[in-house]
Amino acid sequence: MNTHTAFRRAQVYNFLAHAFLYPQDNWTEDTPLVQHILNELERDRRLEIGDLKFEVLDLEFLQSEHRRVFGLAGSQCYETEIGSPHEYRQSQEMADLAGFYRAFGFDVGGAVRERHDHLAVELEFMYVLALKESYAASQSNSDYFEISVDAQRKFLSDHLGKWTELFAKSLAHFAETGPYVALAHFADEWIKADARRLGITLESRPLDQIALTPFDPVESCAGCASADKSESEIELA
Repeated sequence: MNTHTAFRRAQVYNFLAHAFLYPQDNWTEDTPLVQHILNELERDRRLEIGDLKFEVLDLEFLQSEHRRVFGLAGSQCYETEIGSPHEYRQSQEMADLAGFYRAFGFDVGGAVRERHDHLAVELEFMYVLALKESYAASQSNSDYFEISVDAQRKFLSDHLGKWTELFAKSLAHFAETGPYVALAHFADEWIKADARRLGITLESRPLDQIALTPFDPVESCAGCASADKSESEIELA
């Protein structure tokens, strides 16, 4: 049981969860600190993913890029919109997500206010699970530690890890370049590395599995709620 590794992993997930929301704060200013965390984590060779290649950008430019990129991608920032959307599948996936969140006391109306299947919400849930793992390790509670780790494996296998590669490919295809395309690529590489560390092999899916959805400013990331800063939020420093 490694308290430090779990805590650092939680910080990376927390960074990603807030970076994908409409920017109220400039997340590119945090990338040097995230790189420091990654350097620490790379002592575990399963978490080697290379350097973060982000320059610090102007907040107004980030906001403009968020509108451009996620407007072009339509509602692709929702798990149930990736692939071949189907009403029955969507209801099943949403119910399963709700079950995960309920079992671990995760409040979707907390720091990230969005639909259960939004990328930022799923990343925030992994942040919470990694925090629970870290706490269990600090208390030498092996039972709760195993519950937390097993939940992360299942959540990556059944949800987050199933669609982030397609999400990254979709942004690269439609938006071509920019900070959010690079962020999606980093998120994909991070999730694959974390899955390897947890002993999970994620299936690679081709871009042609993406079913295009029309842009809807209500359902798309262009209308994403911003994350409220809370006292419980972990600082990256």
